[in-house]
Amino acid sequence: MRSHRVNSADAGAALRVIPVQGRRAVRRFVQMPGAVLADDPAWVAPLVLERMQHLDPARNPYFTEAEAAFWIAQRGERPVGRISAQVDRTSLARYPDIGHFGFFDVEDSSETTAALLGAAEAWLSDRGMKRVRGPFSLSINDESGVLVDGFDAPPSLMMGHARPWYGQRLEEQGYAKARDLIAYRFDLERHSLPKSAESLVARLAEDPSIEVRAIRMADYGQELRRILEVFNDAWSENWGFVPFTDKVIDRAAKDLKPIIREELVCIAEVNGEPAAFGVGLPNLNEAIADLHGSLLPFGWARLLFRLKAGRIRSGRLPLMGVRRKYHGTFLGAALAWTVIDRLHRAFARLGFREAELSWILEDNLPMRRMIEATGAEAYKTYRVYEKALA
Repeated sequence: MRSHRVNSADAGAALRVIPVQGRRAVRRFVQMPGAVLADDPAWVAPLVLERMQHLDPARNPYFTEAEAAFWIAQRGERPVGRISAQVDRTSLARYPDIGHFGFFDVEDSSETTAALLGAAEAWLSDRGMKRVRGPFSLSINDESGVLVDGFDAPPSLMMGHARPWYGQRLEEQGYAKARDLIAYRFDLERHSLPKSAESLVARLAEDPSIEVRAIRMADYGQELRRILEVFNDAWSENWGFVPFTDKVIDRAAKDLKPIIREELVCIAEVNGEPAAFGVGLPNLNEAIADLHGSLLPFGWARLLFRLKAGRIRSGRLPLMGVRRKYHGTFLGAALAWTVIDRLHRAFARLGFREAELSWILEDNLPMRRMIEATGAEAYKTYRVYEKALA
């Protein structure tokens, strides 16, 4: 992997950190990672249109509860880095005085890293923040963390990519690990439930009070709301948790609908109440890897064909949870294994070869033990950093 260091032509150019203002500048901000990642064979350029919409306050309800600013670093006219800073009121309700940074991409330069972080930190300090945590692009419920291990494999859907120096440069500027987020690779042909889990699943199947079913697409909006309400309950005591608001749930329902496969969304009910769930998605990054971020002129046709023709062979399990009242119980374990088993079978039936289970908090040992009992391997680590602001 070739290091993208400051070349001799750039060395004499003055470094500038420029606020992002206007649609044209937002597009440059979205496309900036190509300046340091384009020659990395594992990088997948995100769809520019989707990222533009993600950063549009008129389209993304995140901005109804948050304020954000964005910067690009340039040497001469060449972009060499970017960063954002966010103050999220939904997060502040749980974690007072902690602001966020995100969209962190940078050339291999301590000077550029310091300049970008300086801009974000000053903006956050001006708004009363005492600590900074990230990267979150924009929320912990979006892309989270800096890749610090697993650089040779392409990122899965809604997961980030980085150069090895990203984390190193952050640590040079006083940032320390807050938490690691683990991504597991599950080989659908080689990995399976352990025998003990199979017996739990079989026992649960005989219980008339339990129904395990696929999402009902005729009631799609309300179904996704039920799922994310369980998520908000299941994850509420986890480190860094920020709940999905109603507006964010509605937007997620709209954005995810084109790639939702009915068989890959599982809901387990106890006496008619949603108690556990799992959401599997086709790995859209596999389908867009050769589109270079653009759907024009023929990208739309290629993408739709690959989605409809079943040409995608990898998936991701981004959301799973069991209601807190079942945590630590036999029923809770049986529900979790049943969801995993159902999604495993659905992925395999649809022709997928592997799935990423991500992300899992490093200290969520019960879930990590379950996943590792299937034979899945931890193959990527994303790190969330934190620093006290002066």
